[in-house]
Amino acid sequence: MASTVIRTGRAELDFDGIRDEFVLPQEFPAAALAEAEQVVSGGVPLGDREDATSLPLVTIDPPGAKDLDQALLVQRRGDGFRVHYAIADLGVFVVPGGALDAEVRRRGQTLYLPDGNVPLHPTVLSEGAASLLPDQTVPCVLWTLDCDAEGEPRDVRVRRAVVRSRARFDYETVQAALAADELHPSLAALPDFGRLRRGLALDRGAVELQLPEQEIEPTGDGGWRLTLRPRNEIEAWNAEISLLTGMCAARIMLDAGIGVLRTLPAPDSDAIDALRRTAAALGSPWPQDVGPARFLAGLDPARPESLALFVDATRLLRGAGYTAFDGTPPEITSHAGLGAPYAHVTAPLRRLVDRFATEVCLAVSAGEEVPDWLRAALPELPSLMGTSDSLASKVDRACLDQVEAWVLADRVGQEFDAVVLRADASAADVFVVEPPVMGRCAGEDLPEGEQIRARLTSADPEARKVSFERV
Repeated sequence: MASTVIRTGRAELDFDGIRDEFVLPQEFPAAALAEAEQVVSGGVPLGDREDATSLPLVTIDPPGAKDLDQALLVQRRGDGFRVHYAIADLGVFVVPGGALDAEVRRRGQTLYLPDGNVPLHPTVLSEGAASLLPDQTVPCVLWTLDCDAEGEPRDVRVRRAVVRSRARFDYETVQAALAADELHPSLAALPDFGRLRRGLALDRGAVELQLPEQEIEPTGDGGWRLTLRPRNEIEAWNAEISLLTGMCAARIMLDAGIGVLRTLPAPDSDAIDALRRTAAALGSPWPQDVGPARFLAGLDPARPESLALFVDATRLLRGAGYTAFDGTPPEITSHAGLGAPYAHVTAPLRRLVDRFATEVCLAVSAGEEVPDWLRAALPELPSLMGTSDSLASKVDRACLDQVEAWVLADRVGQEFDAVVLRADASAADVFVVEPPVMGRCAGEDLPEGEQIRARLTSADPEARKVSFERV
């Protein structure tokens, strides 16, 4: 893992400028906060729901996370599998049409900044009463997915329940337990099931780009660290559980003729042809009978030309959005990046649309009419989530740009190893290996997919920009 550290005690090296620039919400309105606190202080209304507290569910999240949306249990069942997946139930905490409902619709999703989050829900809910924290009896939406020996779902149940998580893990801890053959019993079947689901994803044509993920971490002494965090097997397999649940939710809503999907149109032939030309130029063999998903999955992410191809392949995943429907099936029902219809239902603490899609699934599965308030809300969700997604992307990029500029501020004139990602006639986007920084590099005939030496020409913390030139 590559990293670099900037250590400083200067108070101005925070992210308040980004908060101000994007006018991020601060405190919750008094009425919204009062609604949340009233529900918690009055006792969470559990209602008539299944008691599933005997299930030995566990959570896997980033270290230190408190807004725990999901808890899981993966079991062998004959020659197949049974997956219990408990999801935080915000439907019992947020009153439709109330002050809290209005505020979370305005926010759209939790925004993550290095020095503190802007939560979708008050923390008394998201990090307290609604979170699937260990040893806490909480209401949830419980999905039970019975899958065959190939990993395909054959029976799906979703209902309201009460659960009690047994343990909270992070990805690296579980990965280490896997290496030591000491997985928690609730996760013992996850590797076999996860591998099956990964294979099915490739069969569907699901596209996964193995791009390096830049992360910002505090050093503990007032500074910040840029790191590259590789995605380990446990994280990938855990993600497959969430994706499977979302695909099952999409099927429930499509069969019922009402809901909201996460959609992505299929890439056109021009985009695929352009990627093939890039692969040929970089010397990466791509047989004609192999689709983009399998070709990209077979690349070695450690090679510079693979990095350039992953960046170029982002053209295949453009146009993602949300599609609400009621009665008339939508024109686009699938998510091309996953090769299947898909819906967001597994992160309601952090993302607005999940609560509404979940309520549709619950109503349909119980044989009940979808409530009027829910039908009325569906058409608004694509716009609300589109605005929120755009803001989240800009905030994430601004935070990375800010730390990159801080890290490199005193290194102008130094030379670095860099990989050329995407080039035009006079400049290119490059990835600097150490520190892990992406920036613009001036120079003619920069070879995509090759490693070059680049000199840092500027690092402006005020503008949050860094630039290089080829040596």
